[in-house]
Amino acid sequence: MTEQHKEESVLEKISDKFHGRGGSSSSSSSDSDDERSSAAAAVKAKIYRLFGREKPVHSVLGGGKPADLFLWRNKRISGGVLAGATAIWLLFEVMDYHLLTLLCHCLILTLAILFLWSNATTFINKSPPDIPEVKIPEDLAVNVARSLRYEINRGFATLRDIGQGHDLKKFLIVIAGLWILSVLGSCCNFLTLSYIVFMVLYTVPVLYEKYEDKVDAFGEKAMVELKKYYAIFDEKCLSKIPKGPSKDKKQH
Repeated sequence: MTEQHKEESVLEKISDKFHGRGGSSSSSSSDSDDERSSAAAAVKAKIYRLFGREKPVHSVLGGGKPADLFLWRNKRISGGVLAGATAIWLLFEVMDYHLLTLLCHCLILTLAILFLWSNATTFINKSPPDIPEVKIPEDLAVNVARSLRYEINRGFATLRDIGQGHDLKKFLIVIAGLWILSVLGSCCNFLTLSYIVFMVLYTVPVLYEKYEDKVDAFGEKAMVELKKYYAIFDEKCLSKIPKGPSKDKKQH
């Protein structure tokens, strides 16, 4: 009995030591995992992102179906939209097709097929085609009008603020953007320009999401150089230009 009791006590001690070591190792491993995750989060926070971006690319694009479309989350749908846009550009730009002509031909073909189908059902003893009733929802039209109104008013407010001479940097950016648009407009028509913008929106975000670390590293170096040259330009030229009256002075 004494020998069995000794053996049981020895086994209990060994099991206690084993469980104690296991608990300490698990706690130490969990602590190390927490430290690693916090270190990784700190490293991610220090990484430079273009334009001060803090959210992922999907959230920056607004999320939802439009972001999924531009980031090729569903390759079949994105490829179909790209093929449709390319076909429209080829029809109007390469084949010199006109929009009104295309609409009329599509309506003629659709109405002819539906008319013949509806009349043929009486001879073949089948039900006529169920043509759905298409209506534009009032809420959708109101929301679209409100969104357009908000964006147009914001653009007018920005132009008014620039015209009053309050922000020289914004003025230079807008002038440079309008000049680039005028150059592109002289090189190609509106349809080709719209197709180029569409292709840029369809390729740049997905490529940036794939190589964002490399692009952000290059962008950080480029921004440092641009700030350096802008500081020199500001010191030698922009600081000598007289500015318009500030908003505070106008209020007084």
